[in-house]
Amino acid sequence: MSGALAGRHIFVFGAGYVGARAAALIQALGARVSATTRDPVRAADLSGKGIAAHLFDAGRAPDADTLRDWLDGVTDLLVSIPPDSAAPPEVACPVLAALLSSGVELPDLRWIGYLSSTGVYGDCGGAWIDETRPPAAATPDARGRIGAELGWRAFAQPRGIPLDILRIAGIYGPGTRNALAQVHSGRARAVVKPGQVFNRIHVDDISGAILATMGHPDGTRVTNLADDLPATSAEVLDHAAALLGLPKPPRVPLEDAGLPPMAAAFWAENRRLRNDRLKALPGFALRHPTYREGLAAILAAETAAAEMADAT
Repeated sequence: MSGALAGRHIFVFGAGYVGARAAALIQALGARVSATTRDPVRAADLSGKGIAAHLFDAGRAPDADTLRDWLDGVTDLLVSIPPDSAAPPEVACPVLAALLSSGVELPDLRWIGYLSSTGVYGDCGGAWIDETRPPAAATPDARGRIGAELGWRAFAQPRGIPLDILRIAGIYGPGTRNALAQVHSGRARAVVKPGQVFNRIHVDDISGAILATMGHPDGTRVTNLADDLPATSAEVLDHAAALLGLPKPPRVPLEDAGLPPMAAAFWAENRRLRNDRLKALPGFALRHPTYREGLAAILAAETAAAEMADAT
């Protein structure tokens, strides 16, 4: 697939954990990549990798001339910046607000990807749901996501620009964002709430889905990004402990966990996500169908890196 995206110029608003990995994959396929970050150190790192980096703070949008210069010739837009939950729906996304206020035209734009959240569905009582489920956002962030989705629909549809709204489940992957790191820290605990499951997806499968939708646009499309196996927190932590040869983390009943408000709101929602649309995307296949394959791949990569370091 090398060179498959030659001639494209993708602009990634928000080169964080997901955005940066997607940007690197897209760049490897021959596209020109630009991206934003709030962190000057990360900007320097991106620049060193051949990605045109720009500092963007959602609270201080660049002026129209700067934005016009950044977006000149951009063919694809990937937005990974959280919404402003206090803003009106049409400008809940800071990126969209900046575009609308600047009046910048995007004549070459052929695709928009907006990274949303499966939190927009709210609590579903543990039922299996798909993208036809009406949103019932219960948290400020989720309500902001719905507002941002509506705003991007209103922007894209009159202009005839394909829009992919990717509703992402719990994200895990290399680094500290996985159950292996939690268990290894010695601070992991398995909060227990009978019947409660969570959905998740490996960051590399998010990148794969972005590529698939970008390569095969189809009007306005909503897709859940989740793997095949909703599971309890305890199941995932226990499996990580087994991979590491460590004891299972202690169990703590939810009512005794003392969770902060944001975490408590997370535990108040229970749903199982169908991913049929995701798996039907042209050219897409889950690299990590469940947390088991995902954690095994993370551990294998960490082990290989450690062995290489020891050998040098």
